[in-house]
Amino acid sequence: MSFTTCLIVMIGGAFGTLARYLVSAVALPISDRLPWGTILINMSGSLLIGVCGGYTTFSSFSLQTLDLMRQGALTRALVNVAASIVLCSGAVAVGHQLAALMNGGAQAVAQLPIEEEAS
Repeated sequence: MSFTTCLIVMIGGAFGTLARYLVSAVALPISDRLPWGTILINMSGSLLIGVCGGYTTFSSFSLQTLDLMRQGALTRALVNVAASIVLCSGAVAVGHQLAALMNGGAQAVAQLPIEEEAS
């Protein structure tokens, strides 16, 4: 792994992060009941990884699940989906509580209102 490769990955990550933020911000007006910005990012990332690579972790998850299904490992694909939802939802709950503790008990830890589902 070269420095140039690391630099390219870092720059790509920065652009992906910016794209995710911009889509979430633009989608705020329609995101009063569902986080449409996140859904749109996950959909576009999943589309891109199917073609040439993606810019979201969700797209990697989607591709790995599809690969399991293509291999005929439907049970493992379903376990992957269920485990990801349960474990990641639990992890975000723990992380949210840790952030609240670090912020003097404040519950609002997100930058955008749509990202703060607890409010």
